[in-house]
Amino acid sequence: MIHRVTATNLATHTPDGRPRARGAGIGFSGQPGPLNALTDVAGVQIGVTTLIDGDGPLIVGQGPIRTGVTAILPRGRSGVGQPCAAGWYSLNGNGEMTGTTWIDEVGSFNLPVVLSNTHAVGACHTGVVRWANRVAPRLARQWLLPVCAETWDGYLNDINGGHVRPEHVEAALDAATAGPVAEGSVGGGTGMNCYEFKGGNGTASRLVPYGRRTYTVAAFVQANFGSRAELTITGSHIGPQLMDDNPLDGDWFARDLAAAPPPGAGSVIAVVATDAPLLPGQCKALARRVPLGLARTGTTGSHFSGDIFLAFSTAEVPDLASTFPLGPVGDDELGSITFLPWGRMDDLYAAVVQCVEEAVLNALVVNTDMVGRDGHRSPRLPLDRLPALLSRRP
Repeated sequence: MIHRVTATNLATHTPDGRPRARGAGIGFSGQPGPLNALTDVAGVQIGVTTLIDGDGPLIVGQGPIRTGVTAILPRGRSGVGQPCAAGWYSLNGNGEMTGTTWIDEVGSFNLPVVLSNTHAVGACHTGVVRWANRVAPRLARQWLLPVCAETWDGYLNDINGGHVRPEHVEAALDAATAGPVAEGSVGGGTGMNCYEFKGGNGTASRLVPYGRRTYTVAAFVQANFGSRAELTITGSHIGPQLMDDNPLDGDWFARDLAAAPPPGAGSVIAVVATDAPLLPGQCKALARRVPLGLARTGTTGSHFSGDIFLAFSTAEVPDLASTFPLGPVGDDELGSITFLPWGRMDDLYAAVVQCVEEAVLNALVVNTDMVGRDGHRSPRLPLDRLPALLSRRP
């Protein structure tokens, strides 16, 4: 059967016709944007480099390889160097996101956000710097503090093999476009697992009416967290009914590693974007709502899961762009910024929670089984069993 996908149903299906969570019959609150993706926020572009090669036993440096890079350009290629108001939040710090001390200091950042595996953060950082030297050389003469974040893909991938290189980061940045966002086992999400099913990249958006305006709030997740028994979909706690066929249970840790962390180990990175004009503190408040969306999918936040979240606004903030003021201080040299009143933030908070929940489920639904190093297998969420499970209520 040929699926013809138009702009009216990209919120429910991928461009090649595969169902996303909505297309699989899962219902959600809120009104999505036309793409139901981070790129519904005008100006945002996303690109990926996916690295899949080899099968069989792990040979460090050779593979098998199941990894990649996801690059997010908040203002697109032409807007590199123009700051976005931003804030970040860590639910659990067993992970890494670079550039956050500078975000704390000035409440903004001006470079792409890059996501990959835990041991590729250095290559990602170098790749962004090289790319900035090529596409924005005047900016690159200043200091560059990229935002690079990670989750661990060592169950499927030769994570110590150094397979993600700076040129792969540059390729993902060069490939970044607006439009539909690749989900599932692509880019940085290639080797990831979620609720002990095949996980990876997911995204969703919401339209938020505000007087005569409509703002967009959107989320992107690199989902690599949660135990099978926790999984909950739109209020139905279905994980306990899906405990069969779980090659990611704790036994493999005991065989492969010196010590076995409990179920739920992993990580999740979430990036929230909006075109609503916000203060840096308000961006941080959006980032603090990410765990509420994750909790709707069942997680309680494992100690062995690095759960780190970034939120930014693409609204224009010209006064933040003056990194190097010239000449003597003038009497009227004062910065200004337009922002939503704090008392009007609730609808944006709700949109974050809704987007994050749906993004995680999109990462699960838009996926297939994957076999990686040493024959390790990660099964996809069994979509054929969902209707019966979701029809039951606790």
